[in-house]
Amino acid sequence: MEREELERLLTPRVLAAVDAEPAPSGTADVLARSTALRRAGFGPDETAIILTQAKLRRRATQKFGDFAARMLLTRAGLEQATRLDVAAHHAARFRALGVDRVADLGCGLGGDALAFAAVDLDVLAVERDPVTAALAAYNLAPFPSVDVRAGDAEEADLTGVGAVWLDPARRSTGHDDTRRIAADAYSPSLAFAYGLAERLPVGVKLSPAHDRATLPEAAETQWVSSGGDVVETAVWFGDLRREGVRRAALVVTPRGAAELTGAGDAEDEEPGPLGGYLHEPDGAVIRARLLGDLARTTGTHPVAAGIAYLTGDRPLATPFLASFEIEAVLPFDRLRIRKELRARGVGRLEIKKRGVDLDPAVFRTFLGLSGDAEATLIVTRTTERRVALVCRRLPGTGDPVPG
Repeated sequence: MEREELERLLTPRVLAAVDAEPAPSGTADVLARSTALRRAGFGPDETAIILTQAKLRRRATQKFGDFAARMLLTRAGLEQATRLDVAAHHAARFRALGVDRVADLGCGLGGDALAFAAVDLDVLAVERDPVTAALAAYNLAPFPSVDVRAGDAEEADLTGVGAVWLDPARRSTGHDDTRRIAADAYSPSLAFAYGLAERLPVGVKLSPAHDRATLPEAAETQWVSSGGDVVETAVWFGDLRREGVRRAALVVTPRGAAELTGAGDAEDEEPGPLGGYLHEPDGAVIRARLLGDLARTTGTHPVAAGIAYLTGDRPLATPFLASFEIEAVLPFDRLRIRKELRARGVGRLEIKKRGVDLDPAVFRTFLGLSGDAEATLIVTRTTERRVALVCRRLPGTGDPVPG
């Protein structure tokens, strides 16, 4: 968003229209709403701004819930913003530290600062981009304990600040980018963040694809999953880190959250034969390299060395795994798989794979399935061969048990 667009957005007339505008449901709806806004006297630029904010607010509901209905947003800012359910865990750690004032350096649109303020912390929120800083100030206006400033995070005056949260901008696109993110791809720099940690408790939000080789060994590193996606790598320094914890996998769902921790990377469990069930670990557990610990605590083992599927003889109710009952074990033979699925009347098929060269989209077209039954097909390697497992996904697995 450019400054001229911001100035149009912040006029009372356009703000009122943004708040009144329903989220568009499709192309035809956008065209109809555009026509209606033009008839109401809004110019083409104002109309575009109003419709863009309505669309972004609809998308932002997934991250900010009901708060999204009064926020001002940009596409880039929303992409990098912390989900509110995850930000709440950040805030809880700072609240437990016992400090009164936290600095949020690189605050973006204000997601983390919002969570900090919600637990009665005073917040200094600093954002380098002046347009984004103005939007953050608007979004955080209901919280008088938040002071939003436009400026360079590395030059911020931290007088009176007891701890710092940094969310550096990344020179890559999105949290779901699986490419390795290098240490020099952040602004403010990781050198600044790690140097700051020598004098204050600091938490740093990194990409989930951050290069593990550059992670500081003295810190606690926590991979966070929300809604089934690994959304961040959080690195905690000083009194924000926990005694004896250097690796952690936090799994957040609408039903609650659970965490697996370790003093370091877990030693792998030995592979073994297929049992009656296959278990898919949450991505946070895999990235934290705690799969061996999870296998030992659940009485399971990997299907093969280097393959992140576990197997055993019973279903498991744990937030760290999704469980599948194995109904048929087939060799990895495309014609044989198609014949089996058609015989079962499978029309709705979920395809998963690890350790096998397979394009699920192309394979789905080859299968040409129709029918009323549904199944999950898991193609992988065991210690002996490549296999295709026809499975039934067990409902509710992968979610925490309440309480």
